[in-house]
Amino acid sequence: MPTLVNYLTAYLSSTMAHAILVAYLFIILDEHSLRRLKKLPALLASPLVACTLNISLYHALPGGILIRFCLGSLSAMLGCVLWTRWVWRIGSWRALSAVSIAGLFQVAISALTQFLFRNIFNDNEGLQFVVVTSIVCAMVLLSAALLHRLGFGRRFRFLLEEDPSPRKTALFSFTLACVMEAFYLLHRVIPTEYFALYYLLVLVMTGLAAGLLLYLAQWFNAARKMEVQQDIITQQQLYERDLEAIRREVRAFRHDYKNLLAGLSEQAGAGELDALLASLSQLDAGFDRRIGEKIQASTQIGNLRIPQVRSLLLSKLAGMVEQGIDCRLEVLYPVESVKMDVWDLVRCLGILLDNAAQAALETGTPWVEIVLLSRGDLLSLRVSNPYAGDIDPDGIWTEGFSTKGEGRGLGLSSYRQILARCPNTLSSTNWAQGVFVQELTIGGRP
Repeated sequence: MPTLVNYLTAYLSSTMAHAILVAYLFIILDEHSLRRLKKLPALLASPLVACTLNISLYHALPGGILIRFCLGSLSAMLGCVLWTRWVWRIGSWRALSAVSIAGLFQVAISALTQFLFRNIFNDNEGLQFVVVTSIVCAMVLLSAALLHRLGFGRRFRFLLEEDPSPRKTALFSFTLACVMEAFYLLHRVIPTEYFALYYLLVLVMTGLAAGLLLYLAQWFNAARKMEVQQDIITQQQLYERDLEAIRREVRAFRHDYKNLLAGLSEQAGAGELDALLASLSQLDAGFDRRIGEKIQASTQIGNLRIPQVRSLLLSKLAGMVEQGIDCRLEVLYPVESVKMDVWDLVRCLGILLDNAAQAALETGTPWVEIVLLSRGDLLSLRVSNPYAGDIDPDGIWTEGFSTKGEGRGLGLSSYRQILARCPNTLSSTNWAQGVFVQELTIGGRP
């Protein structure tokens, strides 16, 4: 029967495994801040629950080693998923994906630990523990640095946030983790002389799994770039259409201007000053309506000199016009650069515009107003729209919350997660008198 020392050893071993998993979580979730470590003590409950469950199962099923291992691993994973969901404020499926992939690397380290305990300082347990622990910590740091260098976390976060089916990604990641756990169980029956080859196979499997995930992320990235290229083509088509419309209006105005001037001269000669002023006002309003608005819109778009953002904005505006939404755009000064990743800005703007359009369509007079103001290193973005009904100030930020049916409610949650990784951004949300406003300032904080 296991002694108290055995239980304490098992708890410390499980706690060490959880610590290694957390280290990899920080890497694969591309976390650059240590403030989330403040919530680390809550994770200590996970190895405690796993060990308690293992003790209970030992007394209930003394010979069920495999069952105890599987249930203990599942309970530990569940605890880590709940902790990750709470700390990073992401959905359960995305948290499961992150924990599963972190578990791949953690299992590889566990296999290394078993290999070292079998082969070094077998005659001195104290020295063996110190040396093995030092080597394991060094390997965790080196592998984490390598993953960071390869940009694994950035690409994996992109895969998590861009994947339209997080459930499938979670199940795929969980399957990889289960395969690695099953492969890890083989260390109990592998002879010592073959353990080096076994560990090499573990490293190969871990590398293949990581490479597969990087490939999927790269594939999603390539697909997104293709969409941007298509948006650029759409942008050129919209430019050509607007220029052609302006050219036709100018030709028509040129054809009629002699008759217009003759009428104005006649009114001036007759001393009809009031009628003359009214005619001039109508002529000016007609010009603004027929030509001036097109020229102004083209000028506003022309001030936006970030191709990716401009192409997205043109695509969204064209879609809103087709839906019957009145679009108002102001880009008063040239916007040439932004102090955040341009793709993150594209995703943030896309989320805000999609939500604004959906909310506006639920009102009697749908409209969306977009204002971009560049002041030195600061860029301010404001998206306004009307809304109908009540707004839940807490629910709108929760993943899966939506009043529009199943499969919605991921936008603002993703928007918040993107901004959490950008320390020089400041966002605000307010609503009053039927108008909902989202504001984003970039470059406002060091």
